[in-house]
Amino acid sequence: MKARRPVKDIKYERGMTVDSLMVQLRQSGGFTGRKLSEAVDIMEKMVRKEGCTTFLSFPACIMATGTRGAIVEMVKRGLIDAIITTCGTLDHDLARTWKSYYHGDFHMDDVKLHREGLNRLGNVLVPNTSYGIVLERKLQPMFKEILRDRDSISTREIVDEVGSRIDDERSLVHWCHRNKVPVFVPGITDGSFGSQLWMYWQDHRKFKLDLFQDEQDLMDLVFDAKESGALMIGGGISKHHTIWWNQFRGGLDRAVYLTTAAEYDGSLSGAQVREAVSWGKVKERADHVTVEGDATITLPFIVASLLERLDAR
Repeated sequence: MKARRPVKDIKYERGMTVDSLMVQLRQSGGFTGRKLSEAVDIMEKMVRKEGCTTFLSFPACIMATGTRGAIVEMVKRGLIDAIITTCGTLDHDLARTWKSYYHGDFHMDDVKLHREGLNRLGNVLVPNTSYGIVLERKLQPMFKEILRDRDSISTREIVDEVGSRIDDERSLVHWCHRNKVPVFVPGITDGSFGSQLWMYWQDHRKFKLDLFQDEQDLMDLVFDAKESGALMIGGGISKHHTIWWNQFRGGLDRAVYLTTAAEYDGSLSGAQVREAVSWGKVKERADHVTVEGDATITLPFIVASLLERLDAR
């Protein structure tokens, strides 16, 4: 009979670190705690492996929270090679660079909030003055400057150009420009940033967004990768774009997926990483784990544990 690992109790000691707790979660046997620890192990292999191109995909909502800091830190530390995300990520990153969001509650009166010009994103409040109004005021002059001598640009290029004009180290696009991390936004028109581009187009009808150049740049990254790995937070277009293009190199070699969705409805958000193996989007022998839980809880612990390991060696 194959030797089995015994389940061990978690022990608390003075001065224990996040990573020491994560190691104990691996030994504790259950349930999602062990998966969380496995996620850190896979992420460590991903970022330490020479020649492994690491993709990060995520939805916009977490950028409206302080979890933005965890994503920024990974880019700042050089742990991410490419980002695939939604238009709302640009909206919230830029809006929070220029204005503030505020604490709210899931059970607030939404009719009253609407009348007061406050948008509720879960338990975060986004004033109109901190969102569409400031984005229009700031982005239109930028677009006129960036596009003065050109009629076509990819989403990767325009995000980089905007990032070069953001002098704020809290900003994700600032660090992506600074560390040359491309940001791909396949659903660019689904948000305020995209709407501002549409408004610019009203007076510049020759202007075109070159989405095919985005796909070419993304494919170059995929095909040039000796190995590829991905940290995917949530489902939707960001997750699918990540696994879709990686299937053309035989699938991801490593994958960590953080989700709150259940798989019984057949949705991409609920699909476990193992389902992607059947499509060839993740390799049969890939290291992978799906961690169920709110990313505003799981991601900060994963990043903290990972950074402690990297700083210790």
